[in-house]
Amino acid sequence: MKTAQEKRKISIEPITRLEGHGRIEIFLDGSGNVEKAYLQIPELRGFETFCVGRPAEDMPQITSRICGVCPTAHHMAGTKALDSLYKVEPTPTAKKIREAVYNAFMFEDHALHVYILGGPDFIVGPDAPKAARNVVGVIEKVGVEIGKKLISVRRRNREFITQIGGKIIHPVMGLPGGVAKGISPEDLPKFKELARDNLDFSLFTLETFRNIVLKNKDYVDLITSDAFTHKTYYMGMVDEKNKVNFYEGKIRVVDPDGKEYAKFPAEKYLDYVAEHVEPWTYMKFCYLKPLGWKGFKDGAGSGIYSVAPLARLNASDGMATPQAQKAYEEMFRTLGGKPVHHTLANHWARVVEMIYAAERMVELFNDPGITGKDLRVIPSKTPETGIGVVEAPRGTLFHHYETGPDGLIKKANLIVATQNNAARIAMSVDKAARALIRNGEVSDGLLNKIEMAFRAYDPCFGCATHSLPGQMPLIVKFRDRSGRVIGEMRR
Repeated sequence: MKTAQEKRKISIEPITRLEGHGRIEIFLDGSGNVEKAYLQIPELRGFETFCVGRPAEDMPQITSRICGVCPTAHHMAGTKALDSLYKVEPTPTAKKIREAVYNAFMFEDHALHVYILGGPDFIVGPDAPKAARNVVGVIEKVGVEIGKKLISVRRRNREFITQIGGKIIHPVMGLPGGVAKGISPEDLPKFKELARDNLDFSLFTLETFRNIVLKNKDYVDLITSDAFTHKTYYMGMVDEKNKVNFYEGKIRVVDPDGKEYAKFPAEKYLDYVAEHVEPWTYMKFCYLKPLGWKGFKDGAGSGIYSVAPLARLNASDGMATPQAQKAYEEMFRTLGGKPVHHTLANHWARVVEMIYAAERMVELFNDPGITGKDLRVIPSKTPETGIGVVEAPRGTLFHHYETGPDGLIKKANLIVATQNNAARIAMSVDKAARALIRNGEVSDGLLNKIEMAFRAYDPCFGCATHSLPGQMPLIVKFRDRSGRVIGEMRR
């Protein structure tokens, strides 16, 4: 027999189609409407703590173990932090190789989310039976041949990353000042073919998105509804022309009206990014330090900001490649101009970025310098502080290492994409729950739409909970055979 208090709580546990673990706790008032919805992340990883005392050159390999889905992002951010730590500039060839590998990673990771994690909500449908909202249901909708093409294109990109990076899950290519392995002229034709096939597949994906999502009025209404809209600041990396770049550039922040608020190099990130802690989750909440923490609310006075695909496009002045620029212009034109505040538009932005990643690979593989033999500048400076940043699939990722002259880590600070997004994700879940649940009426499809509020960000909660407080808080509940709580112990 449930108590009255337990009857007023709805739990979605576990939440699904994401990286990591979490649950949503929704509390209803006496009328069955939502008082508050919490996204709780109960897992904890201790990477910042157990990196202390390790040689700095181990960091790109250690941190790639944080996540099996986005190891290349951590490996590349760690490698760039070593460049900074040892005050060494990689060779032009090394930078081209790094960027080619990184764009292959971004492409295949975005394809994973578009078709397998986020895709079922649109391709199969948000109200479809739970058993059908998965990759099998997607293949049944789009056809076996398309499913095979998806598997093939992701496999070939991962094979390329493995060939140059050494491993797909835990790459070993990055070294301070360069890379461990070059690209041979003999392999270049198949890599060029891969890049062209990536571009074909990304353009096919855009056409599929138009046909399945944009031609469905219910989906468009859902995307543009107030339930999935927040007016926040946006952050992303841009090149010297303020165009999106995943590998290198400055961090640009725009306000809720789309005006530039700040633009800074990675080394200045602590002037702009701060962290807030809440007692109900292990995930910290980032905010813009000059504006301060004002709570979970949006608007120009709030320091909450967003990263990830939509934020990158909002924070930029466009894409640096032609087909991606066309898709970028179509998206903003269709959704009423910049910036777009609709959370579910992240899925569309992700497709635009797939096109950019493919086009950038075409450019890099057609650059004669990518097969150069000068792969590394050997460091000669004494290490002290190093900061590296990349745009992970899920948004801006900072790695910050401090060492003694012996090169052993004294302090590591990792600000990951999902952590940058954490406050907006929490707001998105709460707002969706408040808008969708009325008078206590709840269905499986409705709860899935609440999950869609976090799923649009493609969050990685394993990455986002990396600091160790010293001990694991512990709550033990004792229940009788009917399930009623009869006692509780806390540490």
